Amino acid sequence: MSTDIAHGRIKEYVTATIGGQLFGLPIQRVQDVFMPERLTRVPLAPPEIAGVLNLRGRIVTLIDMRDRLGLQPRTGDAPTMAIGVELAGESYGLLIDAIGEVLKLDDAGREANPINLDPRLARISAGIHRLEGQLLMLVDVDRVLDIATKSIAA
Repeated sequence: MSTDIAHGRIKEYVTATIGGQLFGLPIQRVQDVFMPERLTRVPLAPPEIAGVLNLRGRIVTLIDMRDRLGLQPRTGDAPTMAIGVELAGESYGLLIDAIGEVLKLDDAGREANPINLDPRLARISAGIHRLEGQLLMLVDVDRVLDIATKSIAA
C-alpha cells in the first residue's frame, strides 16, 4: 500500500454509468457487483424500489437509480447491473446501466458540487472530480440509502 493511500490522500472509487453520467462510489462501501435475477416486486412500494431478491441467502432491496435521479426508464435489452451496498445491517442493490473500473483519485482534486447542479444529483453527490472529457459525480451512499429508507417507511 502506498503512503498516499495510507494517509488518506488517494481514494478508490468504483465507477458506474447511469443515464450517460459517470458516478463513483467509494470502494469501501461496495460489497459486490451482480446481475439481478428473479426480482420480486413489492406491492405499494414507491417506484424507485424496483423490488427485492435473494442474493446468496441475503434479501436485497433494489433501488432503481434512474428513477431516483428522475431519468427516463431504460430502453433496450442490455443486461441490468447492480452494485451491492449495506446500511445498518440491511443489504441494498443500486441498479445502474453499466459498471466501469476502479479509479484511484487524489482527494485534493475533489471539488464541491457546481452551483448549477441538478437538485436530484446534488441530493446524492459528495462532490465531483474532473476527468478527461467528463465529470465523475461522487456518490454519498448514505444519502442515497437514507432517502430510500424514508420512502420505504412512508
